[in-house]
Amino acid sequence: MKKTLLKVSLILITGLGTINAQDNMHNDKKEMMMPDVSSWPEASKMAVKEITDKYGKPDGVTSNELIWWNKGVWKKICINKMETKHSFPIEHTDMMQTTIMYKVQEDKMDELGKFDGSVTFDRTQGTMSARCDKEGNNFLALNLANDILTGKKNVDEARQAYGDIVKEKMNGGNPEYMQKLTFAAQDNTADPDKNTTGLTKEDVMKGIEKNIKK
Repeated sequence: MKKTLLKVSLILITGLGTINAQDNMHNDKKEMMMPDVSSWPEASKMAVKEITDKYGKPDGVTSNELIWWNKGVWKKICINKMETKHSFPIEHTDMMQTTIMYKVQEDKMDELGKFDGSVTFDRTQGTMSARCDKEGNNFLALNLANDILTGKKNVDEARQAYGDIVKEKMNGGNPEYMQKLTFAAQDNTADPDKNTTGLTKEDVMKGIEKNIKK
């Protein structure tokens, strides 16, 4: 009887081990699967392929967006299913946003806005982003933005250079500004700004609790 029970126990343990192994294999397969973007617009699908081929699978997935964190020089890469029409410097659509750590000086913020509407910054987080259709174009936009912010070019010169460099690429060239960032990454770029109310976090929480109790 004891031998029979022992055999049954071994079979059950072995069976559970097999099930667990199969579950682990299934989970691994799920992790290895790429999200289905077959219904996405062609330009967005091409952007996904470019980034996946270079940096691997995304770290985050929603129904409309794929996200990569800390890949290459980028703090964040987002590719959106929805494309935005953009006519500068030529007709195209934007869907790939790449973000770096960068402190944009307050006296240069207006110039950056005049340069390219798809180059944006977050002063609080200390980031600057470019949104276009290819990584090379985002390198170009950010390199020219850096030229403006460091005084190497004014806005008009940067816009002219953008078009000239894109034409060079289309004619078979391989301009450096489209290959990589031509400036060093920055640290400690966040700007929390100043408290102008004199209130502390604790004051705010007490006020919230007081209003809830009413």
